[in-house]
Amino acid sequence: MGDAVLDVDEAVFDVVEQIPRGRVSTYGAIGRLVGVGPRRVARALSSGGGAVPWFRVVRADGTAAEPVRVRQLELLASEGVPVRSGRVDLAAVAWPDRDTDVVPRDDVASSTIINRDDAGGRPRTIG
Repeated sequence: MGDAVLDVDEAVFDVVEQIPRGRVSTYGAIGRLVGVGPRRVARALSSGGGAVPWFRVVRADGTAAEPVRVRQLELLASEGVPVRSGRVDLAAVAWPDRDTDVVPRDDVASSTIINRDDAGGRPRTIG
């Protein structure tokens, strides 16, 4: 594997680790934060995302990928994520904010936000 591949994978893992318990993101939202497409995010998670909360990432329509569907929905339910007819209610639990694509810092009360512009760059504090 080349360094660029590992850099993208690490950037994906870094963002996925920030998804709070009980919240869910999409492959596309993670991709926008990292600067790659949703399929690249899925590839990173399927090839080495076992150490991060991979199950908090779903398709844009709120469904889970078929190979991990049952386990993913079980894990999400254990965190209280609302699921109706096999779909996560993204309107209720989507992360990050869909309008701004910003990643809140751990201290939610802070007005400082972090925006990841690319896979190889460092997080940039804004505000």
